[in-house]
Amino acid sequence: GVTCWRRLREWQRRGVWRKLHRAMLDRLAEADKLDWSRGALDSRSLPAKGGGRDVGPNPTDKGKPGSKHHVLTDRHGTPLAAAVTAANVHDSRMLEPLLDAVAPVRTGRRGRPRRRPEKLHADKGYDYRRCRDACVVRGIRHRIARKGVESKTRLGRHRWVVERTMAW
Repeated sequence: GVTCWRRLREWQRRGVWRKLHRAMLDRLAEADKLDWSRGALDSRSLPAKGGGRDVGPNPTDKGKPGSKHHVLTDRHGTPLAAAVTAANVHDSRMLEPLLDAVAPVRTGRRGRPRRRPEKLHADKGYDYRRCRDACVVRGIRHRIARKGVESKTRLGRHRWVVERTMAW
């Protein structure tokens, strides 16, 4: 077991996972399996009993140590970017870093590689002017649920893919 953990840590340090993710996106793009027309963004909190670098008090779990996984997917649920933060980092603070973390992917067509979805769906945790402005600056149409205005049931038609990706 110790050998496995040591190797996983070494691979992380050397960027092996980042390179594998990039290779996966390139292969999917070559096969025309990435759908950039719509993206979805969400996060989930997890307990971190063993501690670690990205751990903080989880506001949804009585302040126990926890981490938060943030994921940006394409229309089919393929992860385009992911990040881990302390559990007390607000979702809205990670919108820009995730949008900028998408590696350029060649689509097989002429022109620049793709880096961003055309439209972004997010829940009420991203209902801030800075999040909407970040999308506009990057040329992304946004569909962010508004607090106190919209029911969360209607947005689920397009956001379920990110929920499924995180569940897997």
